[in-house]
Amino acid sequence: MKNPFLGAFVRRFRRNHGAVAGLGVLTVVALMALLGPLFVVHDPWAMVDRPFVPPFTVNGLLFGSDTMGRDVAAGLIYGARVSLLIGLVSTSAALLIGVTLGALSGYHGGWIDTTITRFTELFSAVPGFALAVVLVAIFQPTIYSVVAAIAAISWPPVARLVRSEFLSLRQREFVQAALLSGQGSWRIIFTQILPNAVSPIIVMASLMVAGAILLESALSFLGLGDPNMMSWGYMVGTARTALREAWWIAVVPGVAIALTVLALNLVGEGLNDALNARLHGRVR
Repeated sequence: MKNPFLGAFVRRFRRNHGAVAGLGVLTVVALMALLGPLFVVHDPWAMVDRPFVPPFTVNGLLFGSDTMGRDVAAGLIYGARVSLLIGLVSTSAALLIGVTLGALSGYHGGWIDTTITRFTELFSAVPGFALAVVLVAIFQPTIYSVVAAIAAISWPPVARLVRSEFLSLRQREFVQAALLSGQGSWRIIFTQILPNAVSPIIVMASLMVAGAILLESALSFLGLGDPNMMSWGYMVGTARTALREAWWIAVVPGVAIALTVLALNLVGEGLNDALNARLHGRVR
C-alpha cells in the first residue's frame, strides 16, 4: 500500500528542477566515491608521469598530473570519499549534540533552558573557522580531529533551531494529552514532539553537510587536513604555487567542491519546499 505522504513529498520535490539537478550531481559524486576506486588506474599518491601533464593528452591521465606527477583524476575520486565521509560523519555528530541539547532546553525550560542556552551562546560567540583551526592544530591534523572540530562548531545552530521548535510544539494539544496519559518526558520528546520537528532538521542537515565539506576543504588548503588522506582541499592547496603553469590542478578539485556544495544547497532548498508543504498537514 502506497504512502500518500511520501507520494506527495516526491511530487513536490520533483517540481523543483534545481533540487532534482542537485540530487543528480550528488548521485554522481556518491557513485564516484563508492565505485571509483574500483576502476581508477593509479594510487592518488603515486608518481605516475612527469609533472604538469595537461588534461586529455596522455592515456590513463584524464585530468593530467599535478606538481608531483600524480594522477589528478585519482585524487579527485579519492578526495570525493574523504569529503563525503567527513561531511556526513561530522554532520551526524553535530546533529546528535544539537538535537539532544535543543530538545532538553526547549522541552524543560527553566534553569535547564538557561544553562544550555548560555552554553550554546558561548560556542556561538567564537568565530567558527578560527575555533576549528585551533582545535585541529592542538590535537594534530587527522581525520578524527577534523571531524570533531567541524562537529564542535556546527551544533549550536541545530540546538537553537530544535529549541525553538520544541518551545512551540510543547504547547500543542497532543503533548498535553500525552502528559495526561502518564507518558514520561523522554518518550514524549522522542515519540511525540521530535517527529513533528524533524522537517526543518532534515533541511538544516543537508546544508550542514555542504558547510562541512567547505570547512574540510579550507582546513586541508591550509595544511590542516589528514596528511594520509587525499582531499579536494589538499589538491587545491598544493596547486596554489603552480596556477600559471598548471591551472587544471586547482580547477578540477575546485569545480568538484563548488558543484557538490551547490548541489547540496539545491537539494536543501527542494527539501525545504517539499517538507514545509507537507508539514502543514502533519502537525497535529
